[in-house]
Amino acid sequence: MSGEEKRPTDGGGDLGHNPFAALDAAGLPAGPAVRPSAAAAPAKPVRNRGRVDIIRETGNRGGKTVTVVTNFIGIGLPEKEQLAKKMRAACGCGGTVKEGRIEIQGDQRETVARILTEAGFRPVFAGG
Repeated sequence: MSGEEKRPTDGGGDLGHNPFAALDAAGLPAGPAVRPSAAAAPAKPVRNRGRVDIIRETGNRGGKTVTVVTNFIGIGLPEKEQLAKKMRAACGCGGTVKEGRIEIQGDQRETVARILTEAGFRPVFAGG
């Protein structure tokens, strides 16, 4: 580096040619309309789809803990399977729908309650 000239690093001076200076907006389509922010929009009302019980069970399962959601009213098997799929993905564990109940492996009550609340249910922690 002893033979090379040093370049200033103070940022002074013009950088030269601007490749975008010759462009203009003539002939371009208009951009999208500005949408109001989410805070300005009225919040959609939360549907009350009824109370569901969230239970932690260990009995007859070889000591393993399972989170069980029961007492669904007015929803069919396909919707229960869809809810179970969301719960499995959020918890990162296995689960199933048996006898009208959703069973998720492990103690996942908080995550399951959040998903049920987003779906419009009123989750209640029941049992131990």
